[in-house]
Amino acid sequence: MVEQKKECQLISCIQKLTLYETKARYYIVGSNETETAFRVLKIDRTEPKELHIQDDKHTYNKIEIADLLTTIEHGNLPKTTQKGSNIGFTRTVSAFGIIGFVRFLEGYYIILITKRRKIALIGPHTIYKIVDTAMLYLPNDSVRYTHPDESKYVKLFQSVDLSTNFYFSYSYDLTHTLQFNMTPTITSNMQHTGQEKNKVMVGLKNRPEYKFVWNKYLLEKFEDKVDYDWILYIIYGFIAQYNVCVYGKPIHITLLARRSNEFAGTRFLKRGTNCEGAVANEVETEQIVHDASLTSLNKTRVSSFVQTRGSIPIFWSQDVSTMVPRPTITVDQSDPYFHAAGLHFSWTIRRYGAPIIVLSLVKRREKRPHESILCDEFKNTVTYLNQFLPEEHHIRYIGFDMAYSSKSKTKDVLSRLAEISHSCIKQTGFYLSVPKPVNDYIWTQEEFKDIQNFRTQCGSKQTGIVRTNCVDCLDRTNTAQFALGKCALSYQLCALGVLSTPELDFDTDCLRMLEDLYEDLGDTIALQYGGSQLVHRIEGYRKIAVWKAHSRDILQTLSRYYSNTFSDMEKQQATNIFLGLFVPKEGQPNIWELVTDFYLHNRDARGCIVPRTRYTNWCNWASFQCLPLPSDEAYKSEDYKGVLLKTDPQDDRVDHFQQYYKPCQLTVLEDLYCSAMAHSIRNFMPKSAMDFSPFTRRIIERSKEVNQEVNPNISGKDSTASTASAGSEDASNSSNSSLEIEGDITISNWSTDESDDFHEIVIDKSVESAFCRQDSGVYGLELRTPNDINIYERYADLGKACIKPEKKAGNVVSTNCIEITPLTDYRDCFILGIPTVHRGATELYASHVRCGRNGPISPSQGNQDIYKDYSKRDASD
Repeated sequence: MVEQKKECQLISCIQKLTLYETKARYYIVGSNETETAFRVLKIDRTEPKELHIQDDKHTYNKIEIADLLTTIEHGNLPKTTQKGSNIGFTRTVSAFGIIGFVRFLEGYYIILITKRRKIALIGPHTIYKIVDTAMLYLPNDSVRYTHPDESKYVKLFQSVDLSTNFYFSYSYDLTHTLQFNMTPTITSNMQHTGQEKNKVMVGLKNRPEYKFVWNKYLLEKFEDKVDYDWILYIIYGFIAQYNVCVYGKPIHITLLARRSNEFAGTRFLKRGTNCEGAVANEVETEQIVHDASLTSLNKTRVSSFVQTRGSIPIFWSQDVSTMVPRPTITVDQSDPYFHAAGLHFSWTIRRYGAPIIVLSLVKRREKRPHESILCDEFKNTVTYLNQFLPEEHHIRYIGFDMAYSSKSKTKDVLSRLAEISHSCIKQTGFYLSVPKPVNDYIWTQEEFKDIQNFRTQCGSKQTGIVRTNCVDCLDRTNTAQFALGKCALSYQLCALGVLSTPELDFDTDCLRMLEDLYEDLGDTIALQYGGSQLVHRIEGYRKIAVWKAHSRDILQTLSRYYSNTFSDMEKQQATNIFLGLFVPKEGQPNIWELVTDFYLHNRDARGCIVPRTRYTNWCNWASFQCLPLPSDEAYKSEDYKGVLLKTDPQDDRVDHFQQYYKPCQLTVLEDLYCSAMAHSIRNFMPKSAMDFSPFTRRIIERSKEVNQEVNPNISGKDSTASTASAGSEDASNSSNSSLEIEGDITISNWSTDESDDFHEIVIDKSVESAFCRQDSGVYGLELRTPNDINIYERYADLGKACIKPEKKAGNVVSTNCIEITPLTDYRDCFILGIPTVHRGATELYASHVRCGRNGPISPSQGNQDIYKDYSKRDASD
C-alpha cells in the first residue's frame, strides 16, 4: 500500500503580488505567504494589441529583490523634475493573484484579485472567496488604439460580478472532488527506497477539470508562458462551512458547489443540452464532513458525498418571445439515437463511475401536456441508452411527481424523498477515509452491510452519482438534494463514530445547520440561473410557517419574472463574453446585434466538425473497463498530467503545517477563521438549552398557521407551472405511493414518520467511545500517586512565588448565609506533600466517571420527592 503521507498537494509560492509600473513595462513581484521567496513577471506595454509576458523562472530573496527594484527604479528616473511630471517607476496596486488577461477591440487588460476572504478550511487547505478585483489596461497612452465600442464591451464584461460566488485556493484543487484529490498518485514502483524515503516529499498539482474552471478563457494567453505558481483556477458556485461541536470535538460540514462553464447562461435562454452533451444549469454539489481536531486529511477521519443537478439532456426550449410567466415547452430537434444524451452520460460515467441514478422530479399528471412532454422523452432516452450497457451498470431512472405529492393534505414529501434517498445512498455509497482499525470495525456493523460502495483498506469510495432534475433544476431539485444530503450525513456521521445509527431527526441543531446550508446553496444557484432566490423552500415542503413561506414565494416569483423578462439577455451576453464564446473582432457584428447565440454554444451550427461516437457504443471504452470506479481515478497514477515535484519535506511548497499555523507570525485568536465560523452552540443551540448535543431534538414552538389548510392556488409547490397547463390533478384522495414514484427503485417497509412528542434523551455510546477514549488513554480515570514528585514541587514553588499574600479584610457580618463545609480540607494550595482526599470526594469523582461510561442513572427517591413537591408548588402558583 502507498504511504499517502509521502505525497501532498503543492502550495503555490505566489500568494501576494505587487504591481510596479513604468512607461515600457509592468513588473509584477510575487511572493509567498512569509515573504521569503520572490518571483518577477514582466509585461510589455509597448504593443497595442499583443500580449508579451516574460517569466525569468528565478527565485529571489529579500535582498536580491530589493536590489532588483532599485536598479529598475534608477533606470526609469524621469528626465524632468518639474512639478506634476510623471514618475518613472511607481507602485500601482497590491493583489493576491492573477485571474487572467482579456482583450476586446483595443489592447489587453489584466484582472487582479485585490481583496479575498477565507470561506472554508478543508484540512490544512484554505479556501478563499474573491471580494474585490481590479482591471488594468496594459498598453501605455502613447501606443493606445481607441475604438468606439470598447467601453461597451468593458462594461458588459464587468457586469459579471467577480466579487460574488467566485472561489480559489493556493493548495487545494477545487475543480475535483475530495475523493479524486485523496486518491494516491504514487504507485508502488514509484516509491522511494532507503534513506531517500524519509527525506523526500512528492508535491502534486493536479491538472484541473476545465469544465469547472471559469477563468479558462482568461488564462489562454498566459497559462503556457509562465510557471504554474502564477496560475490560479477560479470556480463559480457556492461554498459554505459550519462547525458542529460534539462535546468539544469540532466536526466541520462543508458544502461545495461547482457550476459548469459549458452551456452556461440564464434560465429561459439555456435549456436542455447542446450538440456536445453539455446541459444547462449543471452544478456538482459535494458534501464534506471531517474531524477538524486533526489538521492532516490523511490522519483524520473524513468523508464526502457528491451529487449533481442539470437540465434534461435533450434538445428542448421555451419560447420567450411572448411575455407569459411560463412559456410553452417544445422539443426543438429530433435525436433518434440520443447522441447528445450519450455524450452527457459518457462524461458522467468517466467522472463518477456507475451506477448513474437519475432522479426526475418533473410532473407526469397534467390536464394539458407541459412538463410531461419532457418526462416521456427522458424515459425514452434512458431506455435507449441502457440497451448498450450491461444490466449491472444500467442508468437507473427514478421518477417522482413531487408537485403532485406536495398538494396532498396527508402525504409528506420529505418522507417520500427520504425513502428514495436511502435507496440511492445504498447503491452509490460515499467516500470515507479513516484509520485502518476503525475501517475494519465499521463494515462489520449492521447499518453498513447494505452499502454497495467500493471498499478500500482505509475506508471506501463512492461509485456512481445521483443526478437530480426538475424543469428549472432549482426549487424542487434543491429540496431533493437536501433530502439526499440529510441521508448521506447520517451515514457519514455514523461512519466517523459520532452516531451509533444512521438516523438524524429534524429540529436538531445539526439538521437546522444542514438545512441552512442547502437553503443558502439553493438561493445562490437560483440567483445565478433564475435571477431570484428560491421560490419554494424546504420549510414550505415541510409545511411549517405556511403563510410566511407563501408571502416570500410571491415576492420571489415576481422578482424571477422581472429578471427573466428584462435582464436575462444582458446577463447571457456578459456570460458569453466572459467565457470567450464570443470574441469581438473589427468588421464583424457586435454581440448585442446578434439575434441568437445558438451557434456560439453549438459548434456544429458554425460548421465545425464535432466528433461522433458509435450509436451502439456511446460509452467510452476506457471508462467502461474501470466500472464501477470512475476512470479519472483509476488511471490517475498511470496517466498523471499534472505537476510532480520531489523536494525536501521542510520546503515551503509542501510544508502544510507552516502554511496553516504560520508559527513565525503573530496570530490573534479572535481573527482566526475558526473563531468566526458558524458554530452549532453559538449560532444554533437555543440559549435556554441544557443539553449541548447537536443531535438532541429541540422543542420549537410553531405558529397556529401550521395546522391551517394550504391553498393550492397560493402555495403551488410548482416552480414550472405554465399558463398553458392547468397543473397537476388533485392528489388529496390518493394514498398509493406507487402513483408518485416510478422507475428502478425498491422502497423498504421502514417508516419515516416522525413523532412530535418529546422523547427521553439517551447518551450515545458511540459518542463516548469515539471522543472519550483518547482522554482516558492520556490521563486515565483512576486516582493514582504521581511518578515524579519533583516536577510537582517545582510548579508548586513557582505558583507560590507568583501569588501575592492576601490582604486581611475587615470582619464582615452576613445574615441568612448558608454554611458550606468542604469535604476535603485544602487550606494550603502549595503544600509539597500529596493532599489527603476525603472518601466523599472520591465517591463523587467515581460517580461522574460511571456516568460518563454508562450514561445517567435514575435519580434517588429523595430527589424525586423533592422534584414532585417543587412541581406541585409551581403548578399551584
